[in-house]
Amino acid sequence: MMNNSNSNHVNVDEIIQNLRKIEHIDDKKIFEYTQICSKLLRNTETEDLGRKIIINVLDNWRKINPKFHGIWTDLVEAAGFYPYLQKNSEQLHLSSTASLIRTQFHSSPNLEGKILHEEQYLLNKILKTEKNLIVSAPTSFGKSLLIEEVVASLKYNNIVVIQPTLALLDETRKKLNKYKSEYKIIVRTTQEASKSKKNLFLLTAERVMEYKGLPEIDFFIIDEFYKLSAKRDDERSDVLNNAANLLLNKHGSRFYFLGPNINKISDGFAKKYNAEFYPTNYSLVDNISIDIYSKHQDLFGSRGEKKDYKEKVLFELLDELSLEQSLIYCSSPNRARQLAKKYLDYLIHKSTAKSQEQFELITWIKENISDKWSLIACLEHGIAFHDGALQKHISSTLVDYFNNNKISYLFCTSTIIEGVNTSAKNVIYFDKSIGQDKEIDFFDYSNIKGRSGRMMVHYVGKIYNFNKPPSKQDIVIDIPFYEQDPVSDEVLIQLDESDVKDKNSEQYKRLCSIPFDEKEIFKKNGEIILGQQKILEILKRDIKEQYSNIGWSRYPTYEQLQYILTLGWNNLIRENENVKPMTVNKLVKVTYDYSRTQNIMILVNNNMKYYKTQKVTKSTMILNYLTML
Repeated sequence: MMNNSNSNHVNVDEIIQNLRKIEHIDDKKIFEYTQICSKLLRNTETEDLGRKIIINVLDNWRKINPKFHGIWTDLVEAAGFYPYLQKNSEQLHLSSTASLIRTQFHSSPNLEGKILHEEQYLLNKILKTEKNLIVSAPTSFGKSLLIEEVVASLKYNNIVVIQPTLALLDETRKKLNKYKSEYKIIVRTTQEASKSKKNLFLLTAERVMEYKGLPEIDFFIIDEFYKLSAKRDDERSDVLNNAANLLLNKHGSRFYFLGPNINKISDGFAKKYNAEFYPTNYSLVDNISIDIYSKHQDLFGSRGEKKDYKEKVLFELLDELSLEQSLIYCSSPNRARQLAKKYLDYLIHKSTAKSQEQFELITWIKENISDKWSLIACLEHGIAFHDGALQKHISSTLVDYFNNNKISYLFCTSTIIEGVNTSAKNVIYFDKSIGQDKEIDFFDYSNIKGRSGRMMVHYVGKIYNFNKPPSKQDIVIDIPFYEQDPVSDEVLIQLDESDVKDKNSEQYKRLCSIPFDEKEIFKKNGEIILGQQKILEILKRDIKEQYSNIGWSRYPTYEQLQYILTLGWNNLIRENENVKPMTVNKLVKVTYDYSRTQNIMILVNNNMKYYKTQKVTKSTMILNYLTML
C-alpha cells in the first residue's frame, strides 16, 4: 500500500482531506487509517506524518465511531501527545495500567499538574545533565515551558533570561512571578541583586550589558536565539552576541537557546560549548495553508483598484471567520491601523458591526490619550491592532482581550513574529514585507505561519496566503562572536585575545592600535567603534572653541544639547537603523523641553499641535503620540 515516501505523502494528504471534508467516515476506512498511522509512527522518517494524521483525527473526533476510540487513544499515546491525554481524559481513556504509568512518568518533576509531551520530556532530561541545549522547534512545540522547568528546579542561584522585546519579557515575568519567594525577579538595571536568595534576571541583551555588578551567573537562556545572526540584518545582533559572549566566556554559564525553524548553526559551536543542537519538527498542532492569491491572479496590488480589491477580499474572508480568532499580518504600524479602521468602516457600511462590551482600556484611552482615537471604535466592534509603537500596557491588554475571545481580529506587524503568544486559529499573510523595503523571507514567513493554531487551544491552525509564500530554504544561523566570519568591530573588541581566531587580520590589528583607555571606553559604551572614534576626534578638535558646548555640569542649554546630540546622531546610527519619525532637530527639542518641565504630557501636547499644523492624519498623530509615551 505504501511503497515509497511519495505514496506516503499522497495517502496522508488524502486521509487528512477525508477527515476534514467527509461528515461520516465508514468503519473500514477508519480501521485502514489506524494501520497506516501505526506504520508511519514506527519509522523515524515518517513519524511526522503519523502525528499529522492523529492531530486531524483529534480535530474531527466526533466523526470517529466510538468503537475505534480506544485504538486512536493508544496511537495518541504512541505519538507522545501526553498533554492531550490529560486535557481530554474524558474522551481519551487509557486502556491499560502500563499506559497510565507511562503518562504519569511524563509528569513534570517541578510543575504541579503539568504533563510533558514526549520531546519536552527528552529535552528536559538533557537539561538535567551537564550538557547545554540549543533547540529549534515549531512555535507550537512548547519550548518556553522548559524555561519554567529550569527556574522551578531551583538548581541555579542566578539565572538570566534574555528575550528580544519588553512585551515578551513582561509575559514571562507574569508566568514566573509565582517563584518570587525563591527568587528576586530583576527586570531593570537599577535593581540590585539579592544576596540572601536566588536571582532571576529578565532582561533584553542591552540591559544585560548595561547591568552593573552582575553576580556570577549559573545559567542563562536566549529566547529567539536566531537574532544572534549577523546575516539576518538585525541591528541588535551585536549586543546580543556581546551578552552571550559575556555570559558564556566570562561567567562560564550553562545555557539553553531556543528558537523556531532553524536547520543548522555555526560549525563547531555546539562541540566547543558542550551543547546539543536539537532541531525537530515535533508539533501538537497542524497548519493548513490556504491559497488566496492564485484565485485572484493579477487582481491584487498595492495601489489603486487592485489595492481596494485585495482589501475587499480580505474583509469578506474576515466575515467568514467571524467566530474564530484571526491575526492579520501587516507590513507597518500605519498599515495595521489603517486596515483595522477600514474593516470597521466596511462592517458599519454593511450594517453588520456588532457592539462589544465596554472595555476598561477604552475608558483609560479616553481619559489619558484621546476620545477620538480609532482604536476605541475598533475595540467596541471586536477589532484591534498590535505593533511595536503601542505603549506596553496597551499592547499586552489587547493580546489578553484577543486570547480571551473578547475581540476576534488583531491586525498586527512583525512584533507578532517575535514571540507574543496568542490563541489565533487563523493567520492571514496579507502584506509581503516588513516595513516598506524588506521582503518577507522563508524564515519570517514560517514564523508568521507558526502563529496559526496553539497547543492545547487548537489542534489545527490555518494560514491564508494573500501572497505567494517565499521559496523554501534551509535556515543557517551564524554566531558571529564564535564564528568571526565576518564579525563586527563592536563584537570583536569585546572578545578576549585567546578567543580571537584571526589575530593577523587588518580589522583586529586596527582595533589593537586603539589606545587602551579609549578602547575601554568604547567597549563600555558598546556603540559603533568607528563612530565613537570620530566623535572623540571631533571633541579633541573642538575642545577649545566649543568648550562651552562640551563641558557642562547643569541642565544643558539648547545650543549645548544641539551640539552633543548632533554628534551622536551623525556618528552612532547604524546603516539600516530605522529612526522614523524622529529627526535630530526634534530629538534636541523634546530633550530640551523635557529637561525643563519633567512632564511628558507637555511634550505630547506640543507634538500634537505641531502635527495639526502639518495637516498630518489623526492616525499618524496618535502613532507619534504613543511613540513618545
